[in-house]
Amino acid sequence: MNIMLFHSSYGLRPAVESAAERLRAAGHEVWTPDLYEGRVFDAIEDGRAYKAEVGVDELLKRAIQASAPHSERGLVYAGFSLGAAVAQTLAFGDEKARGLLLLHGTSDIAEGATVDELPVQLHVADPDASEPHDWLTAWYLQMGKAGADVEVHRYPGAGHLYTDPDLADYDDQAAEQTWRAALAFLETL
Repeated sequence: MNIMLFHSSYGLRPAVESAAERLRAAGHEVWTPDLYEGRVFDAIEDGRAYKAEVGVDELLKRAIQASAPHSERGLVYAGFSLGAAVAQTLAFGDEKARGLLLLHGTSDIAEGATVDELPVQLHVADPDASEPHDWLTAWYLQMGKAGADVEVHRYPGAGHLYTDPDLADYDDQAAEQTWRAALAFLETL
């Protein structure tokens, strides 16, 4: 599978490269575009401030430019938190998208947006202040209405970015469960 993997608001951290290596070891081709152009942040507030400074439109432009040379292959879009939101947006705009793997985040769904049975797998902490239950319920219903085939995995007690071993949110057990499920999901595409 060809996978476009987007980083979180922290930037292109070692955990993103480690995730890409895990996916490559399973036989997938993976790209990890750097939407922050080399900037990496230790505090989420700093990453969010940079995102606000650059603007969402510019970040999406960078993501589209990184994905465009590979989209003819039929990509699986994937991402961590902010990167998941970017991945979701791009998957909805790419009729050749093969799947959507969301780690720690979702995004708004444009009114009237449709996909043709797009396979989607979401992994989130439970609870997660960034992805509250009422938001996720509405998101799930909207995804179904748009035509996506959605599977949600929740991890009680985990922190928001629980797959990043360099952050306080890290949860080894939840991270391993996530990667087992994600790899199995990718095998079905």
